[in-house]
Amino acid sequence: MSDSVLAAVKSADRVLDLLELLAHAGREMSHSEIAEILQIPKSSLSQLLKNLIARGYVEGTVNGRGYRVGEALLSLSQSAGRMRDLATQSETFLADLTQKTGESSALNLLRGDDAEVAATILGPHRLVTHMRLGDLAPLYATSGGKAILAYMPGDFQKEYFARVQFERATPKTIHSVKVLRQEIEKIRTKGFAYSHEEWTPGIIGIGVPVLDPAGEPLGAINVAIPASRFNPEMQRKAEHALIQTRDDLLRHLLLRPRLKRGDIESRRD
Repeated sequence: MSDSVLAAVKSADRVLDLLELLAHAGREMSHSEIAEILQIPKSSLSQLLKNLIARGYVEGTVNGRGYRVGEALLSLSQSAGRMRDLATQSETFLADLTQKTGESSALNLLRGDDAEVAATILGPHRLVTHMRLGDLAPLYATSGGKAILAYMPGDFQKEYFARVQFERATPKTIHSVKVLRQEIEKIRTKGFAYSHEEWTPGIIGIGVPVLDPAGEPLGAINVAIPASRFNPEMQRKAEHALIQTRDDLLRHLLLRPRLKRGDIESRRD
């Protein structure tokens, strides 16, 4: 391993050690105290703290003599908690969605450039589509993936459009950035994402995003309908049920106690 790689690894370890120390401590710590415990040269520690403070992961105390966990780290922890809640709490709501529509339903979460099935309920019909836990599909190909992509921050979308490589799962799979951009605009206008046999032949998906209070996607829920049962009445029924289920799920999640300063420390006691 080269010296530059070793230096980068060492620096990363120091950042993690520093954050873990502050989180475990449950109190503000002085510059000298941190340097002594972590055995970091004070000059190196000053630079680490400067970078972490700039990103909001560490913050200085009012008197400027101590440091503690910053709001950005608390926000990350809260976001991770919401994602876990979303996966574990969604099955009850998906079961209700499947009962209302008679079709298989799923919760999708972002995994790199894919959408992953994190929870799913199988429909009651003999002819159904199986959305298995852990299944991955490109964001551009499924209704859940498109619903997530449409509400991702602009920087993410810009980078995604620059790197995406389309693979045709079916003859109807989207295969150009231009078409995908047009579809995303429609999703943001109507609030619904569709996949018309673009990932699985004979299956039409309808999805809606699950957005956090800042308007960014926590994930998406969708139903998968065999084309033989899809018609305007079924579409209206599914769209209404998706919105109702999404709103009920969000109401449930957001009414749960949110992470506050001190929780991250107390959980480690």
